Amino acid sequence: MEQASTATAAVEPSASETDFGVGGMTCASCVGRVERALKKIPGVQQASVNLATESVRVHWQADAGDAVAMSARLQRAVRDAGYEPRPLEAAEAEPATGWLGLPRDAWPVLLAALLSAPLTLPMFGSLLGQHWMLPAWLQFALATPVQFWLGARFYRAAWHALKARSGNMELLVAIGTSAGWGLSSWLWWRAEAGEMPHLYYEGSALVITLVLLGKWLESRAKRQATEAIRALHALRPEVAHLLPDGIKREQLVDVPVAELLPGDRVLVRPGERVPADGSLLQGSTQVDESMLTGEPMPVPKQPGDRMTGGSLNGDGAVELEVAAVGAQSVLNHIIALVQDAQAAKPPIQRLVDQVAAVFVPVVLLIALLTFCAWYFWQGVALEDALLPAVAVLVIACPCALGLATPAAIMAG
Repeated sequence: MEQASTATAAVEPSASETDFGVGGMTCASCVGRVERALKKIPGVQQASVNLATESVRVHWQADAGDAVAMSARLQRAVRDAGYEPRPLEAAEAEPATGWLGLPRDAWPVLLAALLSAPLTLPMFGSLLGQHWMLPAWLQFALATPVQFWLGARFYRAAWHALKARSGNMELLVAIGTSAGWGLSSWLWWRAEAGEMPHLYYEGSALVITLVLLGKWLESRAKRQATEAIRALHALRPEVAHLLPDGIKREQLVDVPVAELLPGDRVLVRPGERVPADGSLLQGSTQVDESMLTGEPMPVPKQPGDRMTGGSLNGDGAVELEVAAVGAQSVLNHIIALVQDAQAAKPPIQRLVDQVAAVFVPVVLLIALLTFCAWYFWQGVALEDALLPAVAVLVIACPCALGLATPAAIMAG
């Protein structure tokens, strides 16, 4: 799901800007934790974390110190918060294809579903008046790999949250499912020979499976969110044909587009993409500017006309004088606008982030109060007091949120 945060404070015109990637973020609580860590650094005016592209943009006072030193301090703050700073990448790579052609990140979801499916048989059997309860040892064998192998990511994220003295969805999932698994194991261990206690392995396994499904949908949504930027970057050619200037170059030379300078003269051959913004010097052609206007009809170009980098040349070879390169080009401006749009957050999302920050502690407090009310006030046995407390933890696991949000993003 796409989430970012923007500070309310205005950015001074003289502020400097730094962008870098952040790995290990999983939810809105992670976004807030990274932002708080960055805002504690002296000189930082604004921090905007984009969960969809796993990147952060920081505006800081130009007089706060050397840019290299400030970048190092920002990345150290992210690392101390429990996340991994990394170089900013324009696009997120597609996941490696695993066995049978399925994406590697889809296999944990499939395995969890296959292991959890038999645990649901008693529920379907009861609808048909059948008793399909699996033996306790088989339920344990099916649920344990889901809990501690496929669900290991939740324990790692929960540990990072505890070290940072905060809560997130993974912490609640880890506590709730561990409580259900532990209670089931305890009831099985205390059962008399031949007795079939009511166990709750299926609840813990299904919660982890559903949240894993939500995480996989969210991962797909993140990759789709960067497809527009990947497509725009693909419009830039790698090489330009630099024409001789009669002084230093006596013949045509192929150079990387990044080495072009304003005033250079380049040759654009038929069917090639225009390497940079500039003016047409010689020749005439038709140019496909659909990347800029959306109009598929070619536009005639004559000497003196402007040409946009990334547009597709037609059937004429022309000479172009470079006018803008790098960050000043039209294509780079478009890419920057798309990235800024992805970094925006609607007001309702800011409200969700605020609720997420207090959701976990509130649920834990309710579970504790539930246990105390049953055990101390009602005076029931320890096992009977644990059941409603565990029910609060399991039911509070945000499966619906973990599924609904990625599904809504994928649906557009």
